[in-house]
Amino acid sequence: MTRLPYNLTTTGPFAGLDLLSSAVVLLDDSLVIRYMNAGAENLFAVSHRKLVGHPLTHLLGLSHGLESALDNTLRTSWSYTGQDLKIARAEAEPLHLDCTVSPAEASGVSLLLEFRPLDAQLRVAREEQLLQQQQANRELIRNLAHEIKNPLGGIRGSAQLLERELTDPQLREYTEVIIAEADRLQDLMNRMLSSHCMMRPGLLNIHDVLERVRRLVLAEYPDITMRRDYDTSLPELTADREQLIQAILNITRNAAQALQGCGEIQFRTRVARQVTMAKRRFKLALELQVIDNGPGIPDEIRDKIFYPLVSGREGGSGLGLSLAQSFVEQHHGMIEVDTRPGRTCFTILLPISDRA
Repeated sequence: MTRLPYNLTTTGPFAGLDLLSSAVVLLDDSLVIRYMNAGAENLFAVSHRKLVGHPLTHLLGLSHGLESALDNTLRTSWSYTGQDLKIARAEAEPLHLDCTVSPAEASGVSLLLEFRPLDAQLRVAREEQLLQQQQANRELIRNLAHEIKNPLGGIRGSAQLLERELTDPQLREYTEVIIAEADRLQDLMNRMLSSHCMMRPGLLNIHDVLERVRRLVLAEYPDITMRRDYDTSLPELTADREQLIQAILNITRNAAQALQGCGEIQFRTRVARQVTMAKRRFKLALELQVIDNGPGIPDEIRDKIFYPLVSGREGGSGLGLSLAQSFVEQHHGMIEVDTRPGRTCFTILLPISDRA
């Protein structure tokens, strides 16, 4: 049982808690907020005046694990510590916190909740590892592109020579297809080999890009249901249109293949504020999600899906997601994936404002 010191309960109710660096929230036995210290106001970016007298769910949302812990603490007077509590926020990145729940003795207060952000160094280390992986991916893709370019030139040249020898117009159509496809692959190889300075950025509407991808996927998989949940207030994005189309198409096509051509894919766009990507802080970012209701990513490859040549299906090249990650990273963005049976969500974050 935590007994609140006398000076914390008499010098302006609980005013002494403002001296603590950690975030503290006091609740009554109905889980209604009775006090938030300055640390909690800073952490959750909200004034205590807006929340005092309201249920805890107004601050943290619904969390069955935490709600159960609070009930147990009220019944048994035992403390509880939860790790990696994820708090969703409407206009910012989710908060990942440790939470300690303690019974408290004070007038009108039954529980004391103390919140601490998870060690930021863990996230920095994860981002550094991700950057190293992306660099390795780019080097492998460049090497593969070099190896593919030479035989492509031979195929195209041979098709041109053969075309000159053919007199049947129908047969010439086949060589025209070979030449056109060789040119398309040659252009893709050149894009894969290009450096950052070779990008062709311009202002674009992300929903125009998504509609292009949607039409391409539906043409290939007509039995797929494609749903849209767009935030039409999103500003224009400065990006390379072709790279974004290719990145989103690769992710969406992977989803369609996982659904075996029959299921549902959703495109969802939102604004994210104050986002950190690759150690940089951005005031405003695009959050684009590609969600499918397929079987999920197998456990054995879940942590390796962005590696080149790693594929979850027989006959897959394993280059689609790796290339998508490379294109997104060139835009100073990042890709994350959350998967379970029945729902897989790829989230792309791209900056759409000046860096803070």
